[in-house]
Amino acid sequence: MVRLTRAQQQARTRAAVLAAAREEFVEHGYAAAKVDRIAERTDLTRGAVYSNFPSKRALYLAVLVDLVENAPPAAPSPTASLPGALGAFARTWLERLPLVDDPAAGGRLQLRSLVGVVDDEPGRAVLAQLARLEALLLALGLESCEPDPRAPRRVRLAELVLTMLNGSGLMAELAPGFGDPFDRALACEHLAGLAGERGLGDTWDPPYLTFVGLAERCREPWDPPTGLLDHLTGSPADLGADGLVVALGARRLSAAEEAVRSARPGEQVTVAVVTADPAETGSLVRLRVSDLTACLRRVFPPEAWGHVRLIVSDGAVAAAALGVNGYDDQTEAAVRVRDGMVVARSQGRGAAYAAATGESAHDPRGAGA
Repeated sequence: MVRLTRAQQQARTRAAVLAAAREEFVEHGYAAAKVDRIAERTDLTRGAVYSNFPSKRALYLAVLVDLVENAPPAAPSPTASLPGALGAFARTWLERLPLVDDPAAGGRLQLRSLVGVVDDEPGRAVLAQLARLEALLLALGLESCEPDPRAPRRVRLAELVLTMLNGSGLMAELAPGFGDPFDRALACEHLAGLAGERGLGDTWDPPYLTFVGLAERCREPWDPPTGLLDHLTGSPADLGADGLVVALGARRLSAAEEAVRSARPGEQVTVAVVTADPAETGSLVRLRVSDLTACLRRVFPPEAWGHVRLIVSDGAVAAAALGVNGYDDQTEAAVRVRDGMVVARSQGRGAAYAAATGESAHDPRGAGA
């Protein structure tokens, strides 16, 4: 008889709870699901379920993360044109729409529905920040389709596409069978024409950057953490390159664009997401990021992300490397690395911009460290 270690037993119990919870959510939906029934399905006590997942919401989000991250990989089909990328991304995203005859509860799970799940103000604030991050990630892929470095920013275009697709998901939940997914994919493709040469007037020039204070200039050895996953490419993230490493709380994810747009040419940007609530907020972030990046990797080649890296599951490890140990959902901290040394560090609003430029926008001293 093979004896399981405690860690192996915990992993087996967690897997059994996830499998039972998925059955429960498919049969009853989130609102009507009962933790007691999930415990009965696994011959566990209610307390044993809660020892692995602190709430029904945490359990539901964990089921969705497991569904997304363990889905069979699909073959990528990169496309070079902006309209082609928009259409391909939309078709990939719309594959989640359930068929008309699918059970309603199971269809909501397939849709990654969060209706009635994230219904509190902190959760809604995190979702708003996630929407900004998602738009940035899609925009970076779209911008890679245009080799001219002077091409417009495509964040507003990405926002339009994601709004249409998320609306399609909501309609599929409320009115199954309404509308044709192929029409919606074609409409997303044609949004490239709406962007036009002016790019919807899309620019990045936040007025608050004028008031960002100076970064702390320093010269400290940089000991980059290893073994972290880059969610954009699905490959290990190398944090040893020159550039920015930024830790962002779940309610400050919009600041990721600060890091991306402020970085110096050729320097890497690594964004690590941190949260003090890994079971719920952390799972919500992981779900949305994993879901989006799975679609992006089928449409855009790895080089589309160029110098950008995104760490979600192990953000705390990256934050600790920055010297940030007491973090929460409002955290912003950044360091700039050059030649294996930390040459600038900053915390608070505008940290990424301060560390990238080495100075505030109105500082007359010229380029920073």
